[in-house]
Amino acid sequence: MSNNSFFDHIETGYTTKGDYITLGAAMQNGETVTDAFVKIPLKTLNRHGLIAGATGTGKTKSLQVLAENLSEKGVPVLLMDLKGDLSGLAQPGEEKSFITERHQKIGLPYAAKSFPVEMFTLSEQDGVRLRATVSEFGPVLLSRILDLSETQQGIMAVVFKYCDDHKLPLLDLKDLKKVLQYATGEGREEFQRMYGRVSTASTGSIMRKIIELEQQGAELFFGEKSFEVNDLCRIDENGRGFINIVRLTDIQDRPKLFSTFMLSLLAEIYDTFPEQGDSGRPELVFFIDEAHLIFKEASDALLDQIESIVKLIRSKGVGLYFVTQNPTDVPEAVLSQLGLKVQHALRAFTAKDRKAIKLTAQNYPETEFYDTEEILTGLGIGEALVTALDEKGRPTPLAATMMRAPMSRMDVLDDAELKEVIAESDLASKYNDIVDRESAYELLNKKIEEATEEEAQQKAKEEAEKRNRTSRKTSGTSRMNPVLKVLTSATFIRGVFGILNKVMRK
Repeated sequence: MSNNSFFDHIETGYTTKGDYITLGAAMQNGETVTDAFVKIPLKTLNRHGLIAGATGTGKTKSLQVLAENLSEKGVPVLLMDLKGDLSGLAQPGEEKSFITERHQKIGLPYAAKSFPVEMFTLSEQDGVRLRATVSEFGPVLLSRILDLSETQQGIMAVVFKYCDDHKLPLLDLKDLKKVLQYATGEGREEFQRMYGRVSTASTGSIMRKIIELEQQGAELFFGEKSFEVNDLCRIDENGRGFINIVRLTDIQDRPKLFSTFMLSLLAEIYDTFPEQGDSGRPELVFFIDEAHLIFKEASDALLDQIESIVKLIRSKGVGLYFVTQNPTDVPEAVLSQLGLKVQHALRAFTAKDRKAIKLTAQNYPETEFYDTEEILTGLGIGEALVTALDEKGRPTPLAATMMRAPMSRMDVLDDAELKEVIAESDLASKYNDIVDRESAYELLNKKIEEATEEEAQQKAKEEAEKRNRTSRKTSGTSRMNPVLKVLTSATFIRGVFGILNKVMRK
């Protein structure tokens, strides 16, 4: 089949009349077809996507290219950086011979650029602090994160209802633990009277799960000042969208904290952002690196929540992109919702690997130009199979693509550069001051202290009254008339009866 027919095939499949971003140029028989551009319509980038491939095949650079081009189009980006290798977006790249050669093959000029970057943190690392209150989670989402039973979920709902009824702010985990302790301690009768009996065994189990979450560092995440998600949608003075990088290098071994943050953020975005309809461009694009960490430790309830959000959040103009080694890391219910797929090379070292490659090949459109299963193992670094959605929502033809090089630095910032980026942040002063206002923990402690003090005062009052009664009784006896005392004394009575007996005998 001629090179021209392949060129026409790509041109027809990737023609777009609206705004778009260019990922690179299509390849045939291992050679790049210059000017056969693989273009993604901006309006379909809220249809979610996947970037997959073995270690060292170029996934991170593909993520970087997408983030840069979205920023240039005025679309803000949020990146989950678990490996710590995305900070280079804040500095321009360096044109080297291999980059120049790559772009000549593609048919695109290369320009080194830096991009507006904001650094965030969930932990004690430097950056803008991300926090949320327990109240913002609500009983349903919090129960799913903690993987509570139906009975325990009911108790969690009662706890939130009690705090709402008594105007007790639930801000951090110590607030939540205090209310649980109060429900089966000093406030047992109050809770039972208002909401029914609360089991000590159930609250104990909930407490243990909260402590497990705390051990993964969640006490740093829950609290004030709560992050406002609209601050993720900022545009700089040049009309470029901010690239918001969440530094997660120190929580790779804490998947529950990562999942908690992710669900909180997605739920808040869904509740806050207005419906977009067919707006022609996304409002925010969200890249989740090492996505398997979300799904690996997730309970069935948590997976259901993630799947629901993935299906619904598109209408808010938000695109979610999962970056992982193998597409099988992502649940099928989520994978089926993904419009853009950038598949780098997979390695067939074992029978299990070969089976996974066969399954992966079946996820892509059939094409007369490629043996998909074979090409998946033959792609080089910086090459990928791409299929997206065109402007009418139809899958584009499968295209083996030589990906363009990132315009920003393909390496991390040094410590001095990182500190400079953080120092220039407009958000740090807004979110980095610790706020610990009076909430459920302090208010309940005050209530318990007042009740204890009142009980002590009542007891002291009763003891005082008892002493007074005893004193009055003693005092009344001592003030008795001396004559009456003589007349009622035992000696006087015996004497009188003795005289009477003598008279009667005479």
